[in-house]
Amino acid sequence: AKDMVKALVDQTAQFKPASHLNQNVTALEEEDGHFVLVTETDRFPTRSIVIAAGIGAFSPRRLPQACAEPWYGKGIFDRVANPDDFRGQNIVIIGGGDSAFDWAQQLRDRAQAVTLVHRSDKYRAHGSTIADVQAASSAGKTMLLPFHELHDVRAEGGKLVGVTVREVKTKVTRDLDADAILPMLGFHSDIGALAEWGLNLQKDEIVVNSMMETGRPGIYAAGDITAYPGKLKLIATGFGEAATAVNQAVHWIYPDKKVNPGHSSNMAIFGQKDD
Repeated sequence: AKDMVKALVDQTAQFKPASHLNQNVTALEEEDGHFVLVTETDRFPTRSIVIAAGIGAFSPRRLPQACAEPWYGKGIFDRVANPDDFRGQNIVIIGGGDSAFDWAQQLRDRAQAVTLVHRSDKYRAHGSTIADVQAASSAGKTMLLPFHELHDVRAEGGKLVGVTVREVKTKVTRDLDADAILPMLGFHSDIGALAEWGLNLQKDEIVVNSMMETGRPGIYAAGDITAYPGKLKLIATGFGEAATAVNQAVHWIYPDKKVNPGHSSNMAIFGQKDD
C-alpha cells in the first residue's frame, strides 16, 4: 500500500496541485455564490467540493483499564510506525482483529517473544492470518491467549517490564514479560464538521447517487465515506467513484462542458496530443 500511495503522489505531482496538509476543516461557508472551506488557520474559496474523507477523523480505541493510561507513549503504543523499533523485545498485543493478527505475524521474526491476548476465541481477522498465527503458536513461535484480558501493568524503576493478564471466566492471573504493549482494539471515527453541511447522511456516511451527488448542490463525495445500494468499500471502486465525482464537479463549475474525461495517456503533459 505504501508503494501504491507513493506512485499516486508522484503521478499527481506532474499536474502541480496545491496541497495543504495537517489542517482540519472546521466549517463550510457560502460567500458571493461560492463555497469557503474554513480551517484553523486558513480560508479556501472554491466553487465545488469533493469529499474523500475515508471513515472520517479516527483515533485508536484505548485500553479501558486505568492501569494502562499512564503508560501510553512510554511502553504502550497503539500505532506501529516502524516494526524494527520492537526488535529483540517482548511484545504483548491485545486484540482480536486484523491489526492484532497482522502485527503478531509481522513482529514474530523481529521480537524476542510475541504474545497475543484476546478476551474470547472469536477472532475478526482474515482466516489465513488467524491460521498462520495459530500454527506459529502451536510451533512455540508465538503465544496465543484467548479468553484473557489485561489486569495490571508491572514496572520497575519507572520502566514497563511486564503485564498481568486474567482469564475471563476463572479470574486466574498470570504474569508475562513485556517491553511493549500494543493495544489493537479498532478505532473511533468522527465525521466532524461534515455533519453540519446539509448533506444526506446515514449514520457516519454520506448517501450519494450514481453521480456521487451528496444532496447539496456542488458537493460530491467518493470512497469509504459514501453509502449507496450495493456499495463495496474497496480501493478499486473508490477510484471509480473519485473519477465520477471529479468529473461531475467540473461539470457543475462549467455546465457547458461534457462529462467526457480524456485519457491520461493522451494528455499533452505526457508528450502526446488528443487523437
